[in-house]
Amino acid sequence: MKAFRFTILVLTLLSAEAYGFGTGYSSYPLAPNKRLLSAEFTGVTSVGGGVGVQGRYTQKVNKQVSVDAGLGISGGKRTSRLFLGADYMIIPDYSKQPRISVKGTIMNAKDFGQRRNSIAFAPTISKGFSFWGTEGFPFLSLPYGVHLNSDNNSYETTLNANLGMTGNLPIEGYRHLTGSIEGSIDLKDSYTGIFASVTFPLN
Repeated sequence: MKAFRFTILVLTLLSAEAYGFGTGYSSYPLAPNKRLLSAEFTGVTSVGGGVGVQGRYTQKVNKQVSVDAGLGISGGKRTSRLFLGADYMIIPDYSKQPRISVKGTIMNAKDFGQRRNSIAFAPTISKGFSFWGTEGFPFLSLPYGVHLNSDNNSYETTLNANLGMTGNLPIEGYRHLTGSIEGSIDLKDSYTGIFASVTFPLN
């Protein structure tokens, strides 16, 4: 029953059309040197959309910095990507105060038959709450990206609003695993869809 209510809560948070290749676990509280490996589902619902899979490695470097890297493949027109990111915590999650950070990401992707490089910066706010005895960490980020197309020497900018939640799975026998569900709403020249993952601790 707890797992069902947790699922309903997350789906309510993502009631708008949403997608994001991922804020990932950078806003999730991890101990320094903690390492995670995640298996991720992606599903673009807008133009050129399709479903796919993605793998991500995340490591907490110190109290303020975490890094991640991964690769993914998808159906539709957005076929592949390689990415590397780093999150820097500005303000910690403490008492009634939310966690505030900035995440930077670089990515090489093949979209609509063209290979392009991207750089994005995402201010992120998150806060831990208890949901029926299970701790969850909702977050909101606003990724602003610059995409460079070397084929025609052009660039474009994009803006999304990402909304999601991370937390240990509220399922007996699987509480050592961390799950995430995330969405992204297209605010400027981007795409929509949904993103979900399960993460396995490496240490």
